[in-house]
Amino acid sequence: MISVVIQAGGQSSRMGRDKGLVELNGKRMVEHVLSAVAGLGNELLLTTNNPDGYAFLGLPMLADDEPGAGALPGLRTALRGARGEYVLVVAVDMPFLNRELLQYIIAERAGADVIVPRWDGRFQPTHALYQRESSLAAVENALANQRRRMIGFYEDVVVREISAETVAQFSPDGRSFFNVNTPEELELAASML
Repeated sequence: MISVVIQAGGQSSRMGRDKGLVELNGKRMVEHVLSAVAGLGNELLLTTNNPDGYAFLGLPMLADDEPGAGALPGLRTALRGARGEYVLVVAVDMPFLNRELLQYIIAERAGADVIVPRWDGRFQPTHALYQRESSLAAVENALANQRRRMIGFYEDVVVREISAETVAQFSPDGRSFFNVNTPEELELAASML
């Protein structure tokens, strides 16, 4: 079983309002993300600390134990709340998610705890697949030891990296990883659409 979790628990401080609910070419950002992930798993969840704002979606929602604590505690929320053996985690501020790349990541799951693409020299952990039990144990251990970076638990699990060369077969310009964090990036995203 695959769970898909859209992470919408951030504070959106640079945007000034909830990023997932801002409109981008007539649709809310979260709706762009939902279009990309629809049907990829057996379960679809949303992590948010704004359940009233996202109630219109009719999705099961998970609240962070530590609102505003950062991305790694948010991942812990997703892994704790999901039921699937593997959990595909995507960010609500990525309106250009490449569905074929996500399908490829899911297909590469055998024998790994984390399947994560690398782009522009960096891992993309909010665009990755996690084996729920092993990743949750490693995330909890990392947080208990004050390792709060999103990839702070990777040393404790088997990581399968999806290379930039492989990513480019699906998303040649890396658009799948484009984050909309500011009003200026929102304008840029609208022009890209």
